[in-house]
Amino acid sequence: MKKRIFRYVKHISITLLVLGTSVILFGLYHGASMHYGDNPIMMDWDKDGPYVFYKNDSILNVNYIKGNQDDGFFLEQKEYSVNSRIPAFCHFPLDSTSFDFSINTDIKSPLNTYDDNNRILAISDIESGYRTFRDFLINNKVIDKNLNWIFDTGHLVLVGDFVDRGFSTTQVLWFIYKLEKDAEKKGGFVHFILGNHELKNMQGNYDSSSPKYFHVASILEKQQRQLYDSNSFIGRWLASKNTMELINGTLFTHGGIHPDLVDYNLSIDEVNEITSNNYYKPFYPKPEKTKAQFLNSTHTGISWYRGYFKDNLTQEDVELGLQKFNAKSVVVGHTLQSKVNRKYNGKVIGIDVKHPKDYHKNFPNSKSEGLLIEGGKYYRILYNGKKVEI
Repeated sequence: MKKRIFRYVKHISITLLVLGTSVILFGLYHGASMHYGDNPIMMDWDKDGPYVFYKNDSILNVNYIKGNQDDGFFLEQKEYSVNSRIPAFCHFPLDSTSFDFSINTDIKSPLNTYDDNNRILAISDIESGYRTFRDFLINNKVIDKNLNWIFDTGHLVLVGDFVDRGFSTTQVLWFIYKLEKDAEKKGGFVHFILGNHELKNMQGNYDSSSPKYFHVASILEKQQRQLYDSNSFIGRWLASKNTMELINGTLFTHGGIHPDLVDYNLSIDEVNEITSNNYYKPFYPKPEKTKAQFLNSTHTGISWYRGYFKDNLTQEDVELGLQKFNAKSVVVGHTLQSKVNRKYNGKVIGIDVKHPKDYHKNFPNSKSEGLLIEGGKYYRILYNGKKVEI
């Protein structure tokens, strides 16, 4: 009897072990990870900011959060003329560093197309990871250790989803703003292509946002949607960005080009105009099938589409979309990859990888990657500055 029970328990244990291992391997294959080791510094919001809002057409109100969870929070506020040079800094509590920059209220929309044969470095889906983003750029010689631009006349392309799922959204957005201004002075370019998570925040969908920003809005005596609305400086700046750009013959967009998009006969200018007109309008399906419905859909829209990796597309499907926009390839984020790779005879480059987080760890450990296009060749660029041709 005892032997029979032992055999029964043994068989059950082995079965559970096999099933558990299979589930874990399946999850890891599909990008699952385990979150652990939260760093309590993520709750240190002293000096967090700046949070900048228009008081009226001529005055900006610049706010920094001061204080702590135990003693309470208050705001350090100052007003500036919109025509003045507005000094600002952004503090990162995890390593007690800060960077300085100036706020310029003259916000200009970027071009849609560039053609200069200069180097391109692209990265996507940083998801509020300031330290990861900063260190990746240092190791790959886009900036030096003092955060100065050293990429000369190159193009740094940020292919969406730099917000949400972390506690450093404010730092990441102001860092991009600083990089943009620094690059411009050196003849370089920073292209911030909006992803679906930037749009979700602009549209009031915070299901992936850190709870920190609900509390930040409360400290500012605002609703969370006001952090990125048209009365906030960051909101106006985000609203100036594109969802699609063609750079040296390569198309960059966060999601991808649905094969049916070619039927609408749109130019890149028209795509960006239609999507930008809807940045603050949450999508819902309507009976009429318009260009705006198609481009902003959470299934077919260029900031949302996952078909390159989820649908059974043909090479012709991919080629037709590229031909429509005179592109030789398309670079996308949005859909998680195990590594930066090329599909469809090299025409589609997926660059969304799982990046390390600022304030917690994951198992398995993740390492950042990006894409370098140089001399007509494509390279995986790694977190440590190494590159591998693909």
